[in-house]
Amino acid sequence: MITRTLIFLIETAAGLFTLMFLLRFYLQWARAPQRNPISDFVNALTNFAVRPARRVIPGLWGLDLASLALAWLVQFLELFLVLQLRGYEFGAAPAQAILAMLLLAAVMLMRLGLYVVIVVLIAQAVLSWVNPYSPVAPLLNALARPFLRPFQRLIPPVANVDLSPLFVIIACQLLLMLPLAYLESALTRLL
Repeated sequence: MITRTLIFLIETAAGLFTLMFLLRFYLQWARAPQRNPISDFVNALTNFAVRPARRVIPGLWGLDLASLALAWLVQFLELFLVLQLRGYEFGAAPAQAILAMLLLAAVMLMRLGLYVVIVVLIAQAVLSWVNPYSPVAPLLNALARPFLRPFQRLIPPVANVDLSPLFVIIACQLLLMLPLAYLESALTRLL
């Protein structure tokens, strides 16, 4: 009972911090407006770790790799702690198990990133119908734009309705179902 409670608390806390670090990376990558409540909230929650990490992990091509590396590290620590609480033994090949956990953490991070894209697209689409002049609309538009742009070039609007969010969500779902699910199950078998 206590083990399940600890696992729940670890997964919840690690999931929230992973999401915040990933959102910070994504907001910076998409060049989203910095002066809004969501960016302020994400920055306030993650500054304690990102600022020192930037001294060690440099950016690349204008990307905040420190935030992405911290998200990956939190996923790895979550996986490690949960396996330890469940009584996992590293056995004869601890290096292989750690490598599998590092790769599995990267796959879990990609999966979470795809879910963030889906949520952003749905929120942006709903907000554009309900309240297009909301203060959050420019932020959601900036976050959705990099994913919508390639599809908008290929798929013209039908009766002034942009169908590209639908196709981006379908592409994300296919990525979640096919390669990521296969990688996750293969890496899980290595543990």
